[in-house]
Amino acid sequence: MTTTENKPNLSKYEEALAKYNTNIDDNDVREAVKKIITEKVPENDNLDVKKFLFGSIELTTLKTTDSDVSVMAFTEKGNQFDEQYPDLPHVATICVYPCFAEIVKDTLEVDGVNIACVSGSFPSSQALIEVKVAETALAIKDGADEIDIVMPVGKFLQGDYEGVCDDIQELKATCGDKAMKVILETGDIVTASNIKKASLLSMYAGADYIKTSTGKEKVSATPEAAYVMCQAIKEYYDETGIQIGFKPAGGINTVMDAITYYTIVKEVLGEKWLTNKWLRLGTSRLANLLLREIEGKAVKFFSISHLCKIIMPSKATTFDGFYILL
Repeated sequence: MTTTENKPNLSKYEEALAKYNTNIDDNDVREAVKKIITEKVPENDNLDVKKFLFGSIELTTLKTTDSDVSVMAFTEKGNQFDEQYPDLPHVATICVYPCFAEIVKDTLEVDGVNIACVSGSFPSSQALIEVKVAETALAIKDGADEIDIVMPVGKFLQGDYEGVCDDIQELKATCGDKAMKVILETGDIVTASNIKKASLLSMYAGADYIKTSTGKEKVSATPEAAYVMCQAIKEYYDETGIQIGFKPAGGINTVMDAITYYTIVKEVLGEKWLTNKWLRLGTSRLANLLLREIEGKAVKFFSISHLCKIIMPSKATTFDGFYILL
């Protein structure tokens, strides 16, 4: 830790950052991650971890083609999974745009699955704060248990830390006791130092979770970004006693990707974070892949074309495969 002594001109945000080491070398991060992947990932490639990871999935649909019918069908898959696989954990959440929160609330029948909504002008965060607040409040009114917002990346990159924190604080005030995840868009802020600063500022401003990416940019989650974010969470916890959750999202395309993120969390944060409250995975394509390895056979449970044929037989192909997202 560093101190703020002899630095009287620091803003309160710079003072907060000055308590931590944010001068991080990207090469050091790459080497640390390489070591974890080489030495620790293989021991976590097992059935118990895969079952845990399935229960940490935020089943997500964020497409321009989403509709009331498709989101209803998407949610029904969660209901059916609980019936067909009673011995496996259900997913942690279903994540949708705010306009579909009420559809999910009215359709979802599984206890313990939360409703998450992206909000605050997702994925760009480029809107007046009044618009972001209104969208967030409406999502909560319609049934959202959790809210995912995007840190205002442009403000961060120009050094407007006050503007960044003001946005996050106002949206957290709107969320109240509902959990709020702050997406850093790590592929846009690029460096380990920036990722560490953005993580700390987001937690300082009220984030309940920090999340890597929207999945809408060229670069999404990476193990290196995850490592730095987990370091920030650990240091923040040691400094404040406040536990913050972590969510990698975007680009989690294989089971081994998910195991890698699990391993980073385990090695950096420890067992206390290995619950589906504190570790989430923002992905939908991973669900079938994990289920296939857990069951030991090809499974396409979360391909919903057959369900759409039940709901809308004449238009079934319109929705075939719509659910693949982040």
